[in-house]
Amino acid sequence: MQTQQWPVFQLVSCLLILSQLVYFSYADVGTAAQYSPPYLPTACYGDDQTQFPSSNLFAAAGDGIWDNGASCGRQYLVRCISASQPGTCVEDQTIQVKIVDYAPTAQSPPSTQSTTIVLSETAFGGITNTAVNSINIEFQQ
Repeated sequence: MQTQQWPVFQLVSCLLILSQLVYFSYADVGTAAQYSPPYLPTACYGDDQTQFPSSNLFAAAGDGIWDNGASCGRQYLVRCISASQPGTCVEDQTIQVKIVDYAPTAQSPPSTQSTTIVLSETAFGGITNTAVNSINIEFQQ
């Protein structure tokens, strides 16, 4: 009796080839809005001016990532992936932002409510080409 090893070999070969074609992403997806000055006081650091990175790439956490304040100081990589207006996202541009505030209690209101993250004007402008209220993002701590 002859065993059929060839179909198993074909299956393993196909799975190996497919695994090389699949893109694995370790980031989450969500939405982002922007907010404008005044940025102080913040829920994380009060009136401390030194909380802001010199690059002005900072953000306020939405409810989904706030984690009862544990997100204060966390750094996130953020990339615009789509928006309601074509051409809004800066292609292949990823920024790193520091969480300094809680979006629902931020001093100035976000351009859109209930987003994952609210970016400073500088941060939002770093990943968008046009003025929109919100964008879809990929983000990773």
